[in-house]
Amino acid sequence: LHHLDAFCLRWSHGRVTMTTLLTGIPVVLVTTTGARSGLLRTLPLLGIPAENDQRIFALIGTNFGQKHYPGWYFNLKAHPQAACSLVGETRQYLAHEATEAEYARFWEVATRVYIGYALYKQRLQGRRVPIMVMLPLQEVEPNPGD
Repeated sequence: LHHLDAFCLRWSHGRVTMTTLLTGIPVVLVTTTGARSGLLRTLPLLGIPAENDQRIFALIGTNFGQKHYPGWYFNLKAHPQAACSLVGETRQYLAHEATEAEYARFWEVATRVYIGYALYKQRLQGRRVPIMVMLPLQEVEPNPGD
């Protein structure tokens, strides 16, 4: 359904995707800064909500089971601040690679939300699937050394 999401997003002014309408899976428009180009890139991605805090979500980097990591993963590693739109509301987020504990929790939720993740992982033949955790920027604690 991801091919139809762009049309639905334009039609609904960023509020609805075909994936969400038909499956209930939360789709987030994520705008990253290109790791090499510095250009803004916007993609609809599945946002896996944290079970204990709906303001926090994770992005799962299976890239549909392809051999290489998705471009957005490299973009977030190079430039962790991103604009994310969910149901037409845009906020700034700060990304970090999931810790081991976060990884286990988000992977378990992700496979419950979308069965395709388990299938994609099988195609990857043991390669680790990256998970990026997205925290609302206003929620991020400033580093005392900054």
